[in-house]
Amino acid sequence: MLWPLAAVLGLCLGSFLNVVITRLPVMLMQGWRAEALDALEQQPEAVPRFNLLTPRSQCPSCAQPIAWYDNIPLLGYLKRRGRCAGCNGRISPQYPLIELAGAILTLATVALYGASLAGLFIVGACLTLLALAVIDLRTQLLPDIMTLPLLWAGLLYQLLLQPLLLPSAVIGAMLGYLALWSFYWLFKLITGKEGMGYGDFKLLAALGAWLGWQYLPLLLILSAGVGALVGIVLQLALPKLRGTPMPFAPFLAMAGWIALLMGEPLMALYLGIVGV
Repeated sequence: MLWPLAAVLGLCLGSFLNVVITRLPVMLMQGWRAEALDALEQQPEAVPRFNLLTPRSQCPSCAQPIAWYDNIPLLGYLKRRGRCAGCNGRISPQYPLIELAGAILTLATVALYGASLAGLFIVGACLTLLALAVIDLRTQLLPDIMTLPLLWAGLLYQLLLQPLLLPSAVIGAMLGYLALWSFYWLFKLITGKEGMGYGDFKLLAALGAWLGWQYLPLLLILSAGVGALVGIVLQLALPKLRGTPMPFAPFLAMAGWIALLMGEPLMALYLGIVGV
């Protein structure tokens, strides 16, 4: 029963991630606007209540609430063939894809870690990386409200389950932030442009906390390599994207998934290649 339960749980968690991905950036923008108005001593605007629970899930085209039986993860989308029951408007394929990704990541974690505390931690990290990757892809934002808890959760994971590796995790968090911070300023001094945002620093720091400083070179090689490959393919296939800023968090997330789920054999292969 573990496998079907894990799949259903992953689909449900993926459905919740869709809510976070869609609503959290809007909530942050509303909060920043309210703070700006308050700083200017202006009357805050009256806006409808909007958070992760309110309002109910609704069609992005006509704003009609989605019935519960059409909101079942993956099945609801397939049942309606990706269209709203009210206006027949198209629903983004992001929703079933994130739900399916949540199920795959949960199943992969259960396969490797079983029903354990370690597995619970790892699936939480993988799903948080998924949400951060898609938020960055959509908005080029990496919210502190997600990156910083991910970092602290990594340190807690090491403290509870691998206490001997806690010093490595602390150094990994420090060096992860410092590595991209140094690259940022070097790139800016050479080109006068910003190559990435501070959220990327915090995300690599979080991965350093989860994996230890020894994994940082591997994470950077994987993320930079995949990013370069995807960037070249996109620019060849879609010339209009040339010169368009490309978010880095999705590639860091991919590297993080690989390292979290296949870290030990991959590290052994990496060390063999570099001759350590």
